[in-house]
Amino acid sequence: MAEPKENLQMEKIVSLCKRRGFIFQSSEIYGGINGFWDYGPLGAELKRNVKELWWHSMTRQRDDVAGLEATIIMSPQIWKASGHVDTFADMMVECPITKKRFRADQIEPQSGIAYRFKGAFDNFLIHELVTSLRPPFQKTDDELKAADLIEAAIENDANLYKLVAELGRSPAPQINSLSQELLVRLQNRKHIKDAFSILLPQGKPPESAINHAKIFYLMRGTIAPNPELETTEKIDNSTLFSPENGAQLSDPRPFNLMFKSYAGPIESEENKVYLRPETAQAIFAQFKNVLETSRQKVPFGIGQIGKAFRNEVTPRNFTFRSREFEQMELEFFIKPDEAIEAIHGSVATVPATGHPGEPQPNWGWQAWHQYWVEERMKFYEGIGLSRETLGFHIQTKEELAHYARACTDILFKFPFSKKDENGNVKGDELEGIAARSDFDLSQHQRFSGKPQHVFDDELRQAWAKLPKEKQDDLWRRYYENRKNYLTKSGVEAEAAAKQATEDANALAKGNYVPHVIEPSAGVDRLILALIANAYSETTTTDAKGKSDLHDEVSSARRADQGWRATAVEEQAGAGSQSHRRARFAAAVAECLLRRWWQHRQTLRAPGRGRHAILRDD
Repeated sequence: MAEPKENLQMEKIVSLCKRRGFIFQSSEIYGGINGFWDYGPLGAELKRNVKELWWHSMTRQRDDVAGLEATIIMSPQIWKASGHVDTFADMMVECPITKKRFRADQIEPQSGIAYRFKGAFDNFLIHELVTSLRPPFQKTDDELKAADLIEAAIENDANLYKLVAELGRSPAPQINSLSQELLVRLQNRKHIKDAFSILLPQGKPPESAINHAKIFYLMRGTIAPNPELETTEKIDNSTLFSPENGAQLSDPRPFNLMFKSYAGPIESEENKVYLRPETAQAIFAQFKNVLETSRQKVPFGIGQIGKAFRNEVTPRNFTFRSREFEQMELEFFIKPDEAIEAIHGSVATVPATGHPGEPQPNWGWQAWHQYWVEERMKFYEGIGLSRETLGFHIQTKEELAHYARACTDILFKFPFSKKDENGNVKGDELEGIAARSDFDLSQHQRFSGKPQHVFDDELRQAWAKLPKEKQDDLWRRYYENRKNYLTKSGVEAEAAAKQATEDANALAKGNYVPHVIEPSAGVDRLILALIANAYSETTTTDAKGKSDLHDEVSSARRADQGWRATAVEEQAGAGSQSHRRARFAAAVAECLLRRWWQHRQTLRAPGRGRHAILRDD
């Protein structure tokens, strides 16, 4: 059984967050609730600044991104279309003793000796017999001696049956009769046939395994269990046993992570709704509305910041994995590669490392994916997280969702991050940038019956000028991609081929379902990364030589290098002249930024009326 691992630095950060007013345990006066956290005075300001920085850089400073704020509860059909109802689950295992659940992919490998029990007899009737032979119930000294013999053999069935034979040979009538009584009780005992196994570290006494087995069989209705040990074996690097007590875990089974509720006064299946597990699906559901009202053209993006909820099996690592959290997500819609090739003659690719530069018209999904990976890295470096604290994980084919073409995770080296086989800290996910193909919009088009394609006149005109063999090649590739999506989504082969034919014919007329690049970041994870990155300890020595350790978030100002002061700076410099200057500068900057934002919206909407847009200022 693995011993619990301490992370002293993480414990200090958690303690400091409470003492300094960054993060509190939710409902603390009632004992807290696992997986939920509240942000205190400094934490609330820091969180607002982080979200404002993301929103500022991803929407206000870009002409190709619009914003959205959608509801937490949406039509359940959205989650059916996205696959969350059927497949949004973690594989869960359960300890048979504590009933505690664990994610199957998070069990640490353990080694030791496995004790396997095939069942247990309930020796309550035998104990009852022993009690009847002791004071004040016994009638003779022979009965008292027989009670001692039975009690000594009670943990071993073979010895009990030998004792039946021995007592049966006694000349004393009472003991001879006792032999028959013992045999009847042995034969009438309750027998539990459920198997139980437990892994003990090398050197731990077998009695510990027997004691755990007794607890297991007590929970199954026995009163005085006598476990039947079947075998023992040496086990190396197994993930089948509980990390807390060594009991063998249940077989993995799916556990849906969505919180359920009901809309309306009647709790019925028709009124069932879900708290959204991600913000992305609202963007897809409102894609056509945003496209038409924002007067954007593909490629463009829709950004959203909002709450999401996941009923995690095992929330862990402070705010890193919570049941309620906030996401900052961008869905950036691009043309399929076949459309790019039809218009520009070829699809540009870029190096797999480094920033590819300013977006180009002939970029395909690979270039756009690399662009957003590097743009997001620039964002993190801009708020004080150096490349030394960050890393990448490029998902393998086995890790990717069936519809994804690529996914790169940006990692941060948290205090709880594990080391790889070479002893290097790799980090844990801060943000994922995924190339999701046209899966999402296609699913919502299929389930809602509402078209999600866009019309591109440039594509229509370019297609008409292509040689016939080029048209056929692009048509066939697009047909195969669409057919592949449909068949993987459960559409029958004949229907999939028919729909793919219609989609490929639509491409030739300038219509297509956009593909998506999705940078998805967690607000709470980023705040935890900023605090961990800024955490420092200093030791001071007074005149008497006494040392004192101080811990502080000393560099939190790196969390905001934008146009307003950070929460920590505001608190630390309250009342100072520099603070008053900072507040004045922030007010001026905010006023200018507001004017610039409204002016940009005016330029985007010719014909709507300048005065109508600026009238609220």
